[in-house]
Amino acid sequence: MNCFSQRLRRTSPMRGSCSNELVPSKPPRMNGWSWPPQAFQVVGWLVYSYLCIVSFGVYIPLLPPPWNHVVYALTGIAFVLHFFTHIAAATIDPADVSVRAKQSYSIPMPHFDRMKQTHVIKDLHCYLCDVKVGPKVKHCSVCNKCVEDFDHHCKWLNTCVGGRNYWCFFVALFSATLGVFMLIVVILFVCIQHYLNPNSLRTAPQFHSILENGTWLIFLPLAPIKTSSAGLLILAFITTMLSITCLMLLCHLLGFHFYLFYKGISTYDYLKIQRQKEARKTESENRKDAKSNNKASQKKEGYIDCEPALSQSSGTCKSENKGSLTSRLSESICTELEIFKKSADKENSFHYGTENPTENTAGEMNDNKNGKPDTEEAQNAAVKSVHQIPGVQDPLCSCVMTPHPTSQ
Repeated sequence: MNCFSQRLRRTSPMRGSCSNELVPSKPPRMNGWSWPPQAFQVVGWLVYSYLCIVSFGVYIPLLPPPWNHVVYALTGIAFVLHFFTHIAAATIDPADVSVRAKQSYSIPMPHFDRMKQTHVIKDLHCYLCDVKVGPKVKHCSVCNKCVEDFDHHCKWLNTCVGGRNYWCFFVALFSATLGVFMLIVVILFVCIQHYLNPNSLRTAPQFHSILENGTWLIFLPLAPIKTSSAGLLILAFITTMLSITCLMLLCHLLGFHFYLFYKGISTYDYLKIQRQKEARKTESENRKDAKSNNKASQKKEGYIDCEPALSQSSGTCKSENKGSLTSRLSESICTELEIFKKSADKENSFHYGTENPTENTAGEMNDNKNGKPDTEEAQNAAVKSVHQIPGVQDPLCSCVMTPHPTSQ
């Protein structure tokens, strides 16, 4: 097998891999006619040939004079200009002058190891072409050579578009757009006149011998071939759909290059700018996501601030609700804490308020019945309870809560 005899060269390692990938080494491409051809290149020439045959063989000959001569001239100029500029753009070698001086297109490129050199071109020196290059030179990976004033690699031309063949490419693009547009106008005119006034399309001398209006001739005037109205209209429909598709692609590409003229940049510069914008946008989105995640994590967290009070109320509990679960938990804890304080106050006042709890209770009951509370004894009992009872520590906070005296 021939694949084992091919030379291999090292390229950039894939991310996450510690070994370099080996790919077959290939010689550089001289121009658009270098083998193998691209699929887009073949499709482009087939579409161009089809539109030429349909334009000059079917629909333009049906136009009445003198319009047929005018359309012959304008459409012919557009198609011929596109033909020669297309060939010129594909034939011209867009490589840098130092690369073209070496005359080494039949020799495979040298090995390039990104473990030793991070970039193919560094300090105006190409390590693959092994030549000194200019500041606006880029090494095309498809053509495998350095291109002067690199714009882009065109698959329709099967070569790079650079400073040497850019204007040929632009004229070919403009002429193709003009030719396809004129073809669509001609086909629409023929289809409309076919229903409104078909006799205006049958002005050629060959139609005088045909009596039936449903019979039409194509490839006039050299090789007339009979066809039906249905065949003529079906061919017109297919050609119109194909021409509209081509016109949309051509107008998009032509408008894009007019935009590049306005900005004074190349296609490669435009792509670099877009990649930088995407990188900045991705970085800003990552920062926003990080900030939103931090805010979300802060919202889920909460804290409880307990402040004991030496007044009639046992204590107040302040909580910042940052989440539903945290708020419920804090409320339940504060409720239990207040209940615990109240029960402790009651127990302390009951056991430590007086020296004899039974007598104190009986006296209080008698006083309540008589309606005359003993204020001095109540004050003495409160003072004793304050000095005698121990401090109760809050199980959640680091503060010590001292039960306050209860007043009757």
